[in-house]
Amino acid sequence: MSRIIGVEQSLSNVEEALKAQGYEVLQLRHEEDAKKCDACVITGQDKNVMGISDPVMAGPVIDANGLSADEVIQRVEKFFN
Repeated sequence: MSRIIGVEQSLSNVEEALKAQGYEVLQLRHEEDAKKCDACVITGQDKNVMGISDPVMAGPVIDANGLSADEVIQRVEKFFN
């Protein structure tokens, strides 16, 4: 089963890296988008703006601030494996 990873629009490098690893990627624009995802990757600058820090989803919310795309992928894979 393909995992859906929500990614903030400003993280295009992370989005491309996740797609290359076979993940389905959904750009996060609204809180409703996060509800469709198995995990979310955010910049950390606006954790509460989209309501993602609230329990709108069961999966992890990964703060990509200071991480490379590869480090983000490692965190995503660690959660699902």
